[in-house]
Amino acid sequence: MPAASARARSSSAGLLSIGQVLARLTPEFPQLTTSKLRFLEVQGIITPSRTESGYRKFSLGDLDRLRLALTLQRDHYLPLSVIRDYLADVDAGREPATPASLAPPSIVPAARRYRREDLLAASGAAPQLLNDAISTGVLTAAESYDEQAVSLLRALVALDRHGIEPRHLRGMRQSAEREVALIESALSALLRRTDAGSRAKASELAPELAHRLDDVRAIFVKNALGRIVS
Repeated sequence: MPAASARARSSSAGLLSIGQVLARLTPEFPQLTTSKLRFLEVQGIITPSRTESGYRKFSLGDLDRLRLALTLQRDHYLPLSVIRDYLADVDAGREPATPASLAPPSIVPAARRYRREDLLAASGAAPQLLNDAISTGVLTAAESYDEQAVSLLRALVALDRHGIEPRHLRGMRQSAEREVALIESALSALLRRTDAGSRAKASELAPELAHRLDDVRAIFVKNALGRIVS
């Protein structure tokens, strides 16, 4: 028995647990989760070994394979079936086509990113308004911004004309975070599960719940406005 235990320890030397894999890869792929790792295993992207107790153990080769697969998915928008075939060709010693040529042509233009100067120009905001939005937490500072940030800053410009400043909106930001916490609590049963189907269901329900909360908020605001003008 001691000899068998020693062999088991030796065979697992240098292998990584799921937690260790996540620790190494999430800085580069923040959306990676335990459930996604398991899903990639089900899809045949990786085949980690198992301990006698059934725990997954990943080699450095598995880690490299995961990094490559996640990069192809993120940077080249390749479906997992194509990535699986690409990796199979690599495993077989063949020289498959480059990822760029494997990617299907996209009819959706790449989302535009805005540097600070571009954001100010697109929104018509003064630099100080942008600084105030960032300092109050209404807008998160970044090297570049998306269309949603442009829309938000345009709204801040319109509100600023009526004396409503970013600092006045901190409560709204906090309220939004409380609503997200409420949605997370409502979906906690699904989020606790590790299967891909439950995660997909949670991703489907979250926007629907947010939309319903928007409806309720709009009614509250409309009723309150009625009291002001009556």
